[in-house]
Amino acid sequence: MSATDGPGAGILLEVRGLTKIFGSLKACDHVDLTVRAGEIHSLLGENGAGKSTLVKMLFGSLEPSEGEIRWNGAPVRIASPSAARKLGIGMVFQHFSLFDALTAAENIALSLDDETPIATIAAKAQALSHSYGLPLDPYALVGDLSVGERQRIEIIRCLLQTPRLIILDEPTSVLTPQEADKLFETLDRLRSEGKSILYISHRLEEVKRMCDSATVLRHGKVVGHCDPRQETAASLARLMVGNEVQSVVRDPVEGGAAAEPLLEVRSLSRRPATPFSIPLRNIDLTVRAGQIVGIAGVAGNGQGEFFEAVSGEVTQPEAATVRIRGNDAGRLNISGRRLLGAAFVPEERLGHGAAPRMRLSENLLLSRYATDAKAFVGGLGIVRTGAVDAAAQRIIAEMDVRKSARDPEAAALSGGNLQKFIIGRELDRKPSVLVVNQPTWGVDAGAAARIRQALIALARSGSAVLIISQDLDELFEVSDFIAVMHDGALSAPMPIAHATFEKIGLLMGGAEPGHAAPETEPA
Repeated sequence: MSATDGPGAGILLEVRGLTKIFGSLKACDHVDLTVRAGEIHSLLGENGAGKSTLVKMLFGSLEPSEGEIRWNGAPVRIASPSAARKLGIGMVFQHFSLFDALTAAENIALSLDDETPIATIAAKAQALSHSYGLPLDPYALVGDLSVGERQRIEIIRCLLQTPRLIILDEPTSVLTPQEADKLFETLDRLRSEGKSILYISHRLEEVKRMCDSATVLRHGKVVGHCDPRQETAASLARLMVGNEVQSVVRDPVEGGAAAEPLLEVRSLSRRPATPFSIPLRNIDLTVRAGQIVGIAGVAGNGQGEFFEAVSGEVTQPEAATVRIRGNDAGRLNISGRRLLGAAFVPEERLGHGAAPRMRLSENLLLSRYATDAKAFVGGLGIVRTGAVDAAAQRIIAEMDVRKSARDPEAAALSGGNLQKFIIGRELDRKPSVLVVNQPTWGVDAGAAARIRQALIALARSGSAVLIISQDLDELFEVSDFIAVMHDGALSAPMPIAHATFEKIGLLMGGAEPGHAAPETEPA
């Protein structure tokens, strides 16, 4: 018997005709949603489907244009997050809102509406963390904690507000498999206590595992309700996108150790740039023509620092530390490395991968003015706007970028559609080396499959592809070798045929490489 079949199966939250209009765009179009007491209810949809807009209205961050929210059968107006918390609605966002320089207890105190002494908050947080099996030191500085520990703070902070409904946005995206299993145990307990959970995730297997019911959004409208336990991951994806999601096909890699090394990193070490940065520790890595090497790891273990060093955002004292197509590149900046045939996609798409207030064509020019000078810039430095626009439209069509105008500002796109454009912008160059950090972060199943297949196609055409990702499903789907980054050190790459989720998860958690598996470098 599920929690929704018991005597406490009354309706906790009911949404009727909820609509949000931004200009001419209906982000949510007369959405109906029912969440019962003691159930885990999944909210599914591709990027731009309206999920974020909907939960922001439920949490008081956005005001509905029309429609009704009913709580325990009575209509309510949720004017702010504070009002939502007082009502009994809590939310754990995908991107944490914690201050590194403060302790866990101090961060929790910032979200509370009363002036409870820190010592009392710390004691309550510690007791609650032990009760739910989420160990937490309330006096630890957030900047010293792993991402999994930071998520515990967010969850404990939410639970201290005694919510009856908890909204979780991509809760496992930063967790090891072992940490995710622990989270699922916590969610089971919350459900057994009669609490309701609105669960947003693109990981459909965990939706099948955890959720009692699901509401599917497409283009701002509800297109279906289902019991995910009775569905397959493929059928759930089909409900989300409206057609079959193509399976990703990874052909066997050719050439092996005889293939040309296109990206080489040798003895890369780096001191922490800030008090909360991770030092890099003597990293060695080779990626050869035709190969995809994936780097797994819990966020905050040096992946960002590694990307900066490989991309040229941070240069190295020794030129030979990074080699691209046989050329010493350690002292070259990003443009210098791009001119050697490399391309880079950072983790943060808005503000790092793209300038928010600039149009897509302008962002394209910003990233490729050095490599495409002949095509994009004419005499006297005059930009050939027609050529730039044509290239932007080619990328938009190739990657199926959904947009509301021909050449919108980057900030006007949903996160997933902007991600498709940024990756397409680099793939369009057909680079010899591609380094991409979190290629499908927050991207729906259909778009993720498109991106992953494009990365495989680039590698099989003879390029070297290095993927940094927290999504183990993704890495197992596309990689020929997997290495793990933990505390600034990189394990030896493991052939995909030898890799298992358990081995990789142990390495992500800090196990010694020898305790996981014997490995073979892709060299």
